[in-house]
Amino acid sequence: MDIFTGSFTQQEPIPDEGIEAALAVLRHGRLHRYNEAPGEIAETAALEEEFAAQMGAKYCLAVASGGYALATALRAVGVKPGDRVLTNAFTLAPVPGAIASVGAKPVFVGVTEDLVIDFDDLLAKADQADVLMLSHMRGHICDMDALVRLACDNGLKIIEDCAHTMGASWNGTLSGRHGMIGCYSCQTYKHVNSGEGGLIVSDNAEVMAHATMLTGSYMLYGRHRAAPPPEAFEDIRLDTPNISGRMDNLRAAILRPQLKALDAQGARWNERYEVMDAGLADTPGLKLIERPEAEDFIASSHQFLLLDWADDAIREVVRRCGARGVELKWFGAPEPVAFTSTYHSWRYAEPEAMPASDRILRAVMDMRLPLTFSLENCALIARIIREEVSAVYQQG
Repeated sequence: MDIFTGSFTQQEPIPDEGIEAALAVLRHGRLHRYNEAPGEIAETAALEEEFAAQMGAKYCLAVASGGYALATALRAVGVKPGDRVLTNAFTLAPVPGAIASVGAKPVFVGVTEDLVIDFDDLLAKADQADVLMLSHMRGHICDMDALVRLACDNGLKIIEDCAHTMGASWNGTLSGRHGMIGCYSCQTYKHVNSGEGGLIVSDNAEVMAHATMLTGSYMLYGRHRAAPPPEAFEDIRLDTPNISGRMDNLRAAILRPQLKALDAQGARWNERYEVMDAGLADTPGLKLIERPEAEDFIASSHQFLLLDWADDAIREVVRRCGARGVELKWFGAPEPVAFTSTYHSWRYAEPEAMPASDRILRAVMDMRLPLTFSLENCALIARIIREEVSAVYQQG
């Protein structure tokens, strides 16, 4: 019996260029983004300038985490305590957590079998809020052309949660560039790795001036290289609270070379995803996720559905795969485990039941695809999953 012995949490090392840049920061000791020597360009300011250009955005702001980026974006577009914010039912806890952190109430929108937001449910709930925080959960991008039309018709501002879609695109437009703001994560299991960290992009000068003040620029916003002009700050600089959450130069130094390699790394992730899909195709009882032609994704994880399976049967699949070294995460488990949870677990949001979405959520199986896996590793993992799913399916 084949056993997989690799680690689902082991990432590739930081590139040598990033290590050398980090060592330079450590040697001079100027880790704070505003602690610059005369004539020096801080690593964080350079990162923002480079990422703005890479994403085709006017402005970029580097922050402490992806979750902090989301909360800052909400405040920057004017979300106030008591407001309602639409968001996906299929997402991770930091998304509704960001909404709750500003005193607003998440309103969950259903999910389809392709693991994207349900447009019919979104349209039915569009009159309940002015903001949609759209989560491209696990790298699955909905029809963004249709989504933007729906949002425009219903007066919704779009904040894109691109934690899993940095570098991905829909119909040629990069993820994070369809809405008013795009928010990205640089946490270890995302497409670039600084342990923690986040990036915000926008073309809206007023919104980004607010975001810059919120994250703790004091009156040093003039040192940014991808921020709005000084006049954008004049009317807000004394009225915007400092909720400090800046990125430091050490993390920025680590990230800059990784961003240069984003396209190449994305191609490597997708090779692994395609091997997984090919190995699991036509497995009895297992549904793969359809990816539209317009979606140019970067698949750092893999999902499939065990639709309408009994809970005990799904647990048996997880157990049997685990015994052979394959770590499957079940989003539909009755109790949350580690990062896997559903909207039912976020009781502070007082969510309303969505039976149609519950059927899909309880079927979601999830697995990381670190680049430390070879293509042969992925073929073996797919074979193990196929064998165990088939065995349990045949039992009952």
